[in-house]
This record gives sequence, C-alpha cells and structure tokens, in this order.
Amino acid sequence: MGEVYMNFHYTDERNVQMLIYLMKKKGIRKVVASPGTTNISFLASIQSDPFFEIISSVDERSAAYIACGMAAESGETVALTCTGATASRNYLPGLTEAFYRKLPILAITSTQPTGRVGQNIPQVIDRSIVPIDAVKMTVQIPMIRDDEDYKACNILINKALLEIRHNGIGPVHVNLTTMYSKNFSVKNLPKTRNIERFTQNDTLPELKSDHVGIYVGAHVKWSKQLSDAVDLFCKGYNAVVFCDQTSNYKGQFAVPISLVCNQDMYRSSLRTMDVMIHIGEVSGAYSTMNPKAVWRVSDDGELKDTFGKLKNIFQMSELNFFELYSKNVKNNQNDDSYLRAWKLENEELYNNIPKLPFSNIWIAEKMSSKLPEKSVLHLGILNSLRSWNFFEVPKSVLGYSNTGGFGIDGGVSSLVGASIADPSKLFFGVFGDLAFFYDLNVNGNRFIGNNIRILLINNGGGMEFKNYNNEGSMFGKSVNDYIAASGHFGNKSRELVKDFVENLGFQYISADSKDEFMNKIDLFTTGNQTSKPLVFEVFTNSEDESRALWLMRNIKHTHLGRFEHLGKKVLGDKGIRLVKHILNK
Repeated sequence: MGEVYMNFHYTDERNVQMLIYLMKKKGIRKVVASPGTTNISFLASIQSDPFFEIISSVDERSAAYIACGMAAESGETVALTCTGATASRNYLPGLTEAFYRKLPILAITSTQPTGRVGQNIPQVIDRSIVPIDAVKMTVQIPMIRDDEDYKACNILINKALLEIRHNGIGPVHVNLTTMYSKNFSVKNLPKTRNIERFTQNDTLPELKSDHVGIYVGAHVKWSKQLSDAVDLFCKGYNAVVFCDQTSNYKGQFAVPISLVCNQDMYRSSLRTMDVMIHIGEVSGAYSTMNPKAVWRVSDDGELKDTFGKLKNIFQMSELNFFELYSKNVKNNQNDDSYLRAWKLENEELYNNIPKLPFSNIWIAEKMSSKLPEKSVLHLGILNSLRSWNFFEVPKSVLGYSNTGGFGIDGGVSSLVGASIADPSKLFFGVFGDLAFFYDLNVNGNRFIGNNIRILLINNGGGMEFKNYNNEGSMFGKSVNDYIAASGHFGNKSRELVKDFVENLGFQYISADSKDEFMNKIDLFTTGNQTSKPLVFEVFTNSEDESRALWLMRNIKHTHLGRFEHLGKKVLGDKGIRLVKHILNK
C-alpha cells in the first residue's frame, strides 16, 4: 500500500486524471511501478491515493512477470507503469506470457508527445506498433487541449480498459502522453464518462425513462421476429423507432426524423430523451438528436460513440436485447404518448412544406409514394439520400445506400448487384450525375436485367458542395471550378447518356421540367417489368436544388432556434455551448 502524501495530490494533466478515474471505476487497484521521470505524472498521482495497491520493481522485465503472477493468483487486473526510452521494451516477454495465458494486464507506458518520435530527441521511441501476440490492443493517449481531445481520450481509455476482459482475457497497452507538469494540486479527480459492456449472461442495468428512442442506422432486412420484439418493447417503454430510408424498420412505432431534426432555426424538444438505444450501422440522416445517454446494441460489442453520449454497450443480438428487456418491463401500460407526439410534429411540418422548385427533393416528394410494392430503393451519396430521407416510401419498400464507406464510387454497382441477386423484384436507383458517371462502366455489365430503373439527377456537378449550407457555397460561382467539379461528362449534354445507355440496351427517357417529369413518372414507376431496363435522366439546376433544401430546412422557426443557428455562424458550436452554460447559471 502506498503512503498517503499530504502535500501532493493528483496531477493537473487531464489525460492522466481520466485514466486514473476510469481505473478506479473499473476496480483496477494493483500496480507494479518502475522508476522514471516520464511516468511521474501518473505514478505520483496514484501513490497519493489510498485506493491503489502499489509495489515497486526496478527491472521492467521482472515487473511484467510479477504482474503475471499477481494477476494469475488474484484474478484481478494488474497495471504496470514505466518511463520512456527502452523501459517499455522490457515488458514484452512478460506481456507475451500474459497474452498466451490470457492474463489481465494493463501496461501503461509514459511518453513524450508522439510528434517527437524520429527527431533525435532523447528518450523518445515509437510505441505505435506492438507485436500482435503481446497485447490485445494498443492505444495512444494524447494530451487533452480541447473538447475533441477530451472525447477521443475518453473513448480510447474506456475501450482499452474494457478490452482486457472482452472476448476473452488478455493484456492491453496504453501509451500515455505527458508534458511533465509539476502541478499536483488537484484534490479531487474530475468525473468522466465511464462506459460499461454487458452480455446476455450479465445482470443488465435497469431501463428507467419516460421516453425511449431507438435509433436505427443502416440495417439489413428485418426478420418478423425482431420487428415483433421491437414493437413489444416500444409498447412497454413508451418508445419510438427513429428511421431514415436505410433503417428498414416497418413496424408501427417508426417515425421519420429527417424533417423534424434538420430544421435550421427550430429545435424540437422531442430530440431529447433520457435513453436512446442505438442499433444498425452508419446512418446518412445527419439528424441532430440530443440523448442524455446512449445504449449501443451490437453483436460485435464495439464502442461506437456516434452521438457522443455512449454509456452502455450490449454485446448480444438485437433480438436478445429487446426480448430480455421486454420480459423485465415493470409498468406495461401501453403508453404511446411519445409516438403520438412525434407523429403530430411530423404531420405539422409535412402539412407546411412549401411549393418546391424542380429539384431532387421535389422529385422525391412526388415519386416516393409511387414506388411499387415490394420494390427496392438504392440512393446515392449524399444529395439523393438526403432528399429522399425527407419523405416516406411504402412500407414494403426496402432502402439501401453505400453509407459504410460513404463514397460516391459504387452506388450504381451496388444497385446492379442487388438486382442480379433477385430478378423477381424491381430495383430503383437515384443518383446524381457525378455518382452516375463515376460508376459508369457497370451499365455495360451483361448480367443487367429488365428489373432495373435508374433515376439520374443531372445538375452538372457535385451538388453537395453548392448547397447553401455547405462550406463550398461561400466561394460563389468559383466553387464550380474544382470543388464541385462542374462541367465534366458532357456538361449536361442531352445526348451523351441517351446514346450511351440506349446502345447498351436500356430504354431512355428524360425530363427538364415538372410537367415533363409528371408525364413520364407513371412509366418509370410501373409495377410491371418492362422489356428493357430504364434510365430516366432529369435535368435540374443547382440554384433550384439549393433553394429546395433551404425551404425544407426552414419550415418552422423559434427564437431559440434562430439564436442557435445565427450564433453558430459567429461563435461556432463551442461558443454556443459556453453561452448556454452562462445563461443557465
């Protein structure tokens, strides 16, 4: 047990404080310490804290083996701490032993800022790579200088400490940066977020919340069993399911969120909830949700902190999670007040959508309800996905987009692949001109069937960069030169795509006005397979596209919404948080 030092407390280095706080939350008390200067911030801090049981070992190689013996005998996680230079290299034999024996060891090596690596600076070596059979994970913990550093450190330290006992037990390495602060005046460790992981065999935390949201990112087709389990869960917990076009949940508790959550000058109170359950993968909805805590459910058990509020990770199937919590519901009143509130809010906004100019959004408004039953919709990144997320398609229509890598390069190919996999279904794809031409060669694939319908929105460039709310818009017309890559691919030629796809066996139709589009929409959305695959090229302009987006995002205004929107332009997100903090005092 280390002596309690009355004149020294914790270091003021925030990354070190965070590591110590989370070690205490995880019950990691045993430490084998080796001498040095680089690890003084950490070691001096813990030797002043009676929670820790510290022993000293001058030889780092011996220290690692001592930790192996302590861990094997006690069953507890044992931490190691050493200085810079080659001290950490001497941990490798003992860590290798721990790796193959599956012993819980936390190796904390202290380091100068990693930007000094390779600069002929004394006692600075590269610890970014560790032998794969020495540790399960290695993380680099930087100094904390701003909010982004703080969030990154919090996730990395939580991830490292949880990994010690994740999918089997084993050693983990934390490379902890220090600036050799001599300030040890911090008497109480600042609280930081502690993330926990649960499996179906653990005692699960109680779900206490008047409103629960289930946020569904991109998701494969749902089984009926899973959908029924979610519906039962929603009935028991007054929950709703937040969806976009790629969520593919079709149950009675679905609420589309893009319109409510993407208003520039309105912040709906419905975005705030005590607990939000996060399932699925990367979403392209860019919805500004404001949960107080997030529970992530995934078989992989990985920490995915999409909303910056991750509290618990449940390593189990989605079905198991919802069934387990439905069994434990204590007040099954079938309260659907949260669902009704969302539906009313959505209805109010939809009823007030103004007259839109001819654009991708207008096309989505007119066409979304006309998609044939049991067809499949593929959407290009990003303008097409955003435009169609504002509207709902028939319940039997599934939606997909390449949100995993989030690039424009393979959307048409993914559509083609899906259509080949099930020739009995109709597959619709909506793509901008850059995405279409980027993936042009797949249109010549000889396996393309008659079940494909491609809607090409040709506005002559990368529309994303010309939208009013994109950074590119500040450059005016010069954005077209390079940022938006305008003028390529025939510069909105009326013949280029027509000749190309017709020569490949497609039927081609086009429109450059609302009337012309409406005259041809029934042909494009017919539920019967046509004799040829279809390409419908629609010519719009960037001014109308941007104007349509502005109209959709400015349906409703409030004073607070105006303040936040205008304030961000002047103060940024950090400034807005500071002003709110002052006002709330």
